[in-house]
Amino acid sequence: MNNLRMTWLRVALALLVSMGLPITAAAHEVQPAVADVTVDEARVEIELRVAVEPLIAGVNLSEVEDTNDSPLSDENDALRALPPEELSAALTEAWPSIAEGITLRAGETDLVPELTAVEVPEVGDVEVRRDSTLTLAADLPQGDEPVVMGFDAELGTLIIRQIAEGEAYEALLTAGALSDPMPRTGVATPELGEVIQRYVVSGFIHVIPDGLDHILFVLGLFFYALAWRPLIWQVTSFTVAHMLTLALATTGVITIPGDWMWLVETIIAASIAWIAIENIFGRGERQNIGWGRVGVVFLFGLVHGLGFASVLSEFGLGQYLAASLLAFMVGLEIGHFTVIAAAFLLFGLPLGTSPIYRKAVVIPGSLVIAAIGVYWVLNRTGFAGDLPYLT
Repeated sequence: MNNLRMTWLRVALALLVSMGLPITAAAHEVQPAVADVTVDEARVEIELRVAVEPLIAGVNLSEVEDTNDSPLSDENDALRALPPEELSAALTEAWPSIAEGITLRAGETDLVPELTAVEVPEVGDVEVRRDSTLTLAADLPQGDEPVVMGFDAELGTLIIRQIAEGEAYEALLTAGALSDPMPRTGVATPELGEVIQRYVVSGFIHVIPDGLDHILFVLGLFFYALAWRPLIWQVTSFTVAHMLTLALATTGVITIPGDWMWLVETIIAASIAWIAIENIFGRGERQNIGWGRVGVVFLFGLVHGLGFASVLSEFGLGQYLAASLLAFMVGLEIGHFTVIAAAFLLFGLPLGTSPIYRKAVVIPGSLVIAAIGVYWVLNRTGFAGDLPYLT
C-alpha cells in the first residue's frame, strides 16, 4: 500500500510539472500592463504603466506567473535594483526589440511606437514589482482609419483604455489579443457578442494556464468527494464569490493597497492548504455536503478574487459591465470544471470505484496540495528565508 501511495504521489507531482505550471509563492506577481490611449486626427499617444524590468531582461511573461520562475530571474532582479536613471537608459537601449512585440496599426499601416518619455520610481523593496510609466507616440497616416493595439503574448496581459468626449472604452487583452478599432473621434464600440467572447476566454485563461492557485484549490475541492453534487456546490460557490469580489473592485467599492497584497496572497496560500488538510482528516468519501464547507469555500473565493481585484480596482469593463462580468464568470467556471474533468480522467475514472481510492489518490494528492500551500505561506510571510522556489 505504501508503494502504491508513493506511486500516485509521484504521478500528482509529475502532473503539475507536465502542465508547465510554476510552483511559486506569489500567484499574481506578474500583473497586466495598463495603457491609456489617446487618438486624434494626426497622432496616437499612449501612457503605458508597466514593470519594465522583465521586458528588458526578455522574460517570457506568457510562461510564468512570477518572474522568479524564469531562467532570467537573476537578470530581472538585478534590473530591479538599478536607480531610475540607469534603468531608464537600459530601457532606451532595449526599446527597439521590445517595440517589436507591440502591435500598433492604423488601418493596414503598421506604426512604430516611439518612446518619448520614461518615468521610473526610486528603488524600493526589490522583492516587489516596480511599475514605470512610459509615454509612447506615433504619427498617423492621412485618412480616418482607426487604431488597434496589442501586446504579443510574451509581453503579458494588457489592459487598454480609450477615453474621449466623456465616453470610455476598456478591454482586458490576453494571449496576444488586439483591441477593438479605436476611432480618431470618439471611442471604440465593440459588439456585445465580441465582448462576451473575449471575457469568456479571459476568464478561462485566468484559470488555465495563469491561475495555479485556482487549479490547486479546485483540485482540493475535487479530492473532497468523488460525487457531482458536492463538486458543483463547492466550485460554483467559489466562482460566485470570486466574481463578487471582482465586481466590487471593478465598480470601485473596494480597493486593495499594493502594500497589503502580501497578506491577500498569504491567505490565498493558506486557503489552499486548509482545503487540502481538511480532505486528509475527513472521514472517507462523502456524497453530501454541509453548509459549513460551502461557506468556507465561499469565503476563500472572496479572498482569491482580491488577488485579481488589485488590477480591476482601476479598470472598468466598458459599457457592457454586467455582460462582461457574467462572461468572465462563465469562463472561470469552464476553467474550473476543465480542471475537474482532467482530474477525473486521470484519477477518478481508473480508481474511483476502488476501495483504495482514498488512500491511493485523495490523501497523497491532498498532501501535495497542502505542502505547496504551506510552502507559499512561508514564502509570503518571510519564514522560508532563502529556500529556493520550486519549479
